[in-house]
Amino acid sequence: MNPTPMQRAGAASGSFKSYLTGFILAMVLTAVSFALVAKGQELSRATILCGIFGAAILQILVHLHYFLHLDRASTTTWNGLALILTLLIMILFVGGTLWIMFDLNVRMM
Repeated sequence: MNPTPMQRAGAASGSFKSYLTGFILAMVLTAVSFALVAKGQELSRATILCGIFGAAILQILVHLHYFLHLDRASTTTWNGLALILTLLIMILFVGGTLWIMFDLNVRMM
């Protein structure tokens, strides 16, 4: 009886170099966010918020690529569907939270 080899679905596992690169990029983006907040007296509020949101978006992309191995080369559609569902849930959470907070602000003023 010959054992059949297991077939892997999705993207391949990363190497140590890939994980280290992702970790360093994540640390740099986190440091950029902290540096922007630390320079709060010198920069405008809009500049700080845009910088933090930009760093957050880049941080998400770094995590998706280096740690979750989601990229355009992935052959399975389940990864894409899981990502879309996650984005939908995040939009609902963030949108609902902002809606509640703005409504509470209006009612308290």
